Amino acid sequence: MASTAFELKDKTVFVAGHRGMVGSALMRRLAREQANLLTVSRSEVDLRDQAAVNAWFAAKRPQAVFLAAAKVGGIVA
Repeated sequence: MASTAFELKDKTVFVAGHRGMVGSALMRRLAREQANLLTVSRSEVDLRDQAAVNAWFAAKRPQAVFLAAAKVGGIVA
């Protein structure tokens, strides 16, 4: 596999939106890179609540973050 500018092997990586199309693809790729994956459900932390996110980040201390979270609803939204 080609070398990356930022090695992710054994790094703690948070993926916001890990259940969506893009986020789930990221999760598969990061697993191949042997990253230690962190995820959080909406019921645990509301990503729209800055204080809650700051507290979660302080507790978990991810070394890298991928933001794939979005509000979706299709053509009706």
